[in-house]
Amino acid sequence: MKNALNKYLPEQRIYIRTDSSTRFLTLKSKSQLFIGIMATASFSWMMIATAILGIEMLESRSDSNRAEDQKQAYELRINTLSAERDRRSLEAQAAQEQFYVALNQISEQQTDLLEAEEQRRELATGLHIMQTKLQDAIKSRDVAVRNSDNLLAELQDATGNKSLHLDATEELNKTLAIISQELNTSVDQRQILATDAAEAKQYAQELAFNTELARLKNEQIFSRLEDAVEVSLSPLERALSKSGINTDALLNDVRRGYSGTGGPLTELTISSKGAGDNSNSLRANGLLKALDRVNLLKIAGNKVPLSNPVRGSYRYTSGFGGRRDPKTGGWRRHNGTDMAGPLGTRIVATADGVVTFAGRQSGYGRLIKIRHKQGFETYYAHLNRIDVKKGQKVSRGDKIGAMGNSGRSTGVHLHYEIRIDGNPVNAMKYIKAANDVF
Repeated sequence: MKNALNKYLPEQRIYIRTDSSTRFLTLKSKSQLFIGIMATASFSWMMIATAILGIEMLESRSDSNRAEDQKQAYELRINTLSAERDRRSLEAQAAQEQFYVALNQISEQQTDLLEAEEQRRELATGLHIMQTKLQDAIKSRDVAVRNSDNLLAELQDATGNKSLHLDATEELNKTLAIISQELNTSVDQRQILATDAAEAKQYAQELAFNTELARLKNEQIFSRLEDAVEVSLSPLERALSKSGINTDALLNDVRRGYSGTGGPLTELTISSKGAGDNSNSLRANGLLKALDRVNLLKIAGNKVPLSNPVRGSYRYTSGFGGRRDPKTGGWRRHNGTDMAGPLGTRIVATADGVVTFAGRQSGYGRLIKIRHKQGFETYYAHLNRIDVKKGQKVSRGDKIGAMGNSGRSTGVHLHYEIRIDGNPVNAMKYIKAANDVF
């Protein structure tokens, strides 16, 4: 072994010369072998570390590409949901317009039905009168026939003494002529009455057919209207129910705010055409009440924060509840929902309300507070710009500011809070509930 080392790695001397002396360093075979092994190991380690670093950089780049693809897919999904929301809103508006058109059609048809019913009653009364007159004419004819027979019998008895009963015969002939004329007149009137009765019966059948046809049309219209109201009503009630809002209390509050009535003082008049179809009236009143509830729910939906505060592309970066503090790393409670997006992204009010604060506040940076109905209050923090003032009234969807990075923040985002009677709640529950309707 030693000879092999001496053969391939002979002893080497390294000379170090200075101005005053010359020295040398002797490298034996074992020292050279050790130095070679160390150099090879170092070179191998450098190559492996370089390869690992390159692989990690490729994986990091791949993860970044995947994150970008997921972001684009999420934004596409958000845009699709927004388009679907707009389509649903247009469908509900179209259904409401169809409802009003159908109500007008029902009103016109009910008026036509009442007039047709009145005509049918008048025809039935006229038919009854004509039948009564016809019966009286038949009775008169029978009496005239009996009188004619009696007169003929008296005439036959009087043939034995013609000279004495000549005046009676002439009088009888006149009477028979009158009776014959009356009988002919009665027959003609009977034929006229029979024709009128047949025409009245046919007209009554046509009225009955038209009445049934109108009833079927009303049934179809009512069914469509009820379906349209159900399509509009169910999502609204479901959204309010999911958010845990006291719907009845909110609707009562809306009714108190929208309760104006009035009109000129006029005398009470009563129609002589009857009350009409009570079932249709009840059904129409039910639809009107349901439509009124739809309108009230839409108004109520604008009074509570059932909306998304960000108008633009964004992503959720932190939710409600416990989390690691982004500054200190300690475990802290997070009272809001963070949505990150480009600087200047439009921020809107999520419900009708009054601005109670608009300025800077420690930790929140530029902050807007808005008070709403039912004890709701919303916070919009870390803004880049504030576009409203304290005391200003705002409506759902009104622009109030722009997304920024003010206050205690690590990047551009919106910190959005919802509080009920001062207590913070999870805002995502209300945003998700609103996605079904608005």
